[in-house]
Amino acid sequence: MTTTISPLIAGNWKMNVMRGALEELAALAGMLTSGEAPRAIVVICPPATILSEVAHQGATSGIQAGGQDCHTQAQGAHTGDISAGMLADAGAQYVIVGHSERRADHGETDAQVCAKAEAAIGAGLKPIICVGETEAQRDSGEAEAIVAAQLATSIPDAANQHEVIVAYEPIWAIGTGRTPTILEIARMHDSIREQLNARFAEKGPTIRILYGGSLKPQNAREILAVENVNGGLVGGASLLAKDFYTIISAV
Repeated sequence: MTTTISPLIAGNWKMNVMRGALEELAALAGMLTSGEAPRAIVVICPPATILSEVAHQGATSGIQAGGQDCHTQAQGAHTGDISAGMLADAGAQYVIVGHSERRADHGETDAQVCAKAEAAIGAGLKPIICVGETEAQRDSGEAEAIVAAQLATSIPDAANQHEVIVAYEPIWAIGTGRTPTILEIARMHDSIREQLNARFAEKGPTIRILYGGSLKPQNAREILAVENVNGGLVGGASLLAKDFYTIISAV
């Protein structure tokens, strides 16, 4: 992990929980406040239905809230969508954009992801911009080139003046229990850092690069120790307080 960047651990609850999950949030808050203060910024991205409650309840223990997606427009006739401003109004400070599940299920392009990131910045949110390759792309040796192309067209120029986070999630590792080797993670994160440094000059070395994709208590310490891994985007393991706390504590 790059020591000059404060790490961030974000939990993506996806479409998995209802109000009962607030009990797990309370349990996590208790763990975070009863022992040594965590070295990482902790973010929970719940379904929009409980976002305001997560933001309110988490505030007392330093847990910040984020959305899982936002629309490119600030308002308008977009039934079923949610704007970045609405997320901010509900208490969010972050928002995930371009997750592979959004790209696959809704056909989101890099250009749309970039527009969503711009909308998030305009609403005062910090976008967590996701990139990653498929198994076929990895096997064919295209992984770094695919991710570099995604970075080039998914990150807005506004990242020069505003905080953005990059999350590298190899698609073939999300929710499968499989993870790249430590060497593969290190190579990809180094490649991403090189891309950020080349494009954003002095700002490049300060942009957080998170790792996601079957990040769990058993492998968190080893993965989070890798240079240029500045935290994690956690899926299933963030749903249980004890598992998520173990990952946070691994920083």
